[in-house]
Amino acid sequence: MLLGRDMMQIKIQKVHRPVFRLIRFFWGREPMLLLGFLLVAAGTWGFIELADEVLEGGTNAFDRWAVRSLRAADDLSRPIGPSWMAEAGRDVTALGGMTVLLLAILSTAGFLAINRLYRTMGFLLVSTLGGIAASLLMKHFFARPRPDLVPHLSLVYTSSFPSGHSMMAAVVYLTLAVLVVPVLRHFWVRFYVIAVAIAVTVFVGLSRVYMGVHYPTDVLAGWVAGLVWALSCWLISRSLKLRESQVAKPPVLPPPGK
Repeated sequence: MLLGRDMMQIKIQKVHRPVFRLIRFFWGREPMLLLGFLLVAAGTWGFIELADEVLEGGTNAFDRWAVRSLRAADDLSRPIGPSWMAEAGRDVTALGGMTVLLLAILSTAGFLAINRLYRTMGFLLVSTLGGIAASLLMKHFFARPRPDLVPHLSLVYTSSFPSGHSMMAAVVYLTLAVLVVPVLRHFWVRFYVIAVAIAVTVFVGLSRVYMGVHYPTDVLAGWVAGLVWALSCWLISRSLKLRESQVAKPPVLPPPGK
């Protein structure tokens, strides 16, 4: 009888062993990490569903209506709003351009290098430049034509889906924020950095539709893909314990005259 009970317990343990491993994996994880995993999974699923709808043409009616609604009814070459908004739109959309993004990446890399956070700097360069490359590859894969309903107010050279400016802005600014925030000590400074990164990403995406060079679904897909990439980079940085790096003390300079 005892032998039978022992065998039954062994079988139960074998059946539940994967469950126990899953519980041990999540047990003790920070709630923010679990939320990050959830957002990455949800964002990936959302991007796939959106891409499927776009490829099937299910969003065409909405996309075309949205682009036309941002232009004057009597002159499709003129965007709605005061005349200065078109210039402001070009200024904002430049924040998602390659030149500005590379300047932001190199400036942040220099900041990390000055603080001797070389591992974080290396991870920053790999994650942001890798995200930019991923954006270009996806645009080549989907090859969606640009909107042809209204004249473009910005020069374009690639296909439409997903929005490269929107995705690269999310990739670069959000990744820069989550990597720099651990170096900052005050909560409100951290909050401010994250808020600015999100705001810039949102305005860049909106400006692309206002310029007439992207459909709203292009921008939405770029935001989602960029967010998933930035969150993935954050999760990887946590697993590599990059946040344990502290700002190095400044080097001790020799006294004058020595």
